[in-house]
Amino acid sequence: MPNAASGLQRCFWVDGSEIYDAYHDHEWGRPVTDDIRLFEKISLEGFQAGLSWITILKKRENFRAGFDGFDFHKVAKYTERDVERLLADAGIIRHRGKIEAAINNAGRAIELQHEFGTLARYFWQFEVDTSKRPKKLTREVLRTFTTAPEAIALSKDLKKRGWKFVGPTTMYAFMQAMGLVNDHQHDCFMRGQIDALRRDRPDP
Repeated sequence: MPNAASGLQRCFWVDGSEIYDAYHDHEWGRPVTDDIRLFEKISLEGFQAGLSWITILKKRENFRAGFDGFDFHKVAKYTERDVERLLADAGIIRHRGKIEAAINNAGRAIELQHEFGTLARYFWQFEVDTSKRPKKLTREVLRTFTTAPEAIALSKDLKKRGWKFVGPTTMYAFMQAMGLVNDHQHDCFMRGQIDALRRDRPDP
């Protein structure tokens, strides 16, 4: 349904709140090649596991403050003292396993950067092939897209490299958000804009 305030047709999952409208309109699906933003998103997707994205979105600035802006070179150096600091931070999700996973993954991100030059170059090789999917992405069709072969492959490869909290569904949500696929529904006002941004994206 169109947003009551703006009259714009957005994706079905947008709840009409200001924070969600802004996230949908200015972030979700736009192609990202910045390594820090990619690491931030994959980390926050890990924290989201079992929770709603709006919960994480409302706490994102607290996460950024607690994790040094998700600069993975800094996060990789965190010690048990940092884990305890984060566990005491009421502004984030205080889950030891997820905190320790983010720290572990920071070290793995540095390894990927050394191997591929950039995280973007690694992640974008898993861009979703949409040639065999329906051309018209309705609400009903999109509800069936919980993962993709490329997300499964990404999850498997990351796990082999020692990453944590990177399951296939989590990786597909990451890919949707970072523009590795355009899953804005067919009648969403952003769909055409995202297609154009993806076409014009420079190589990572």
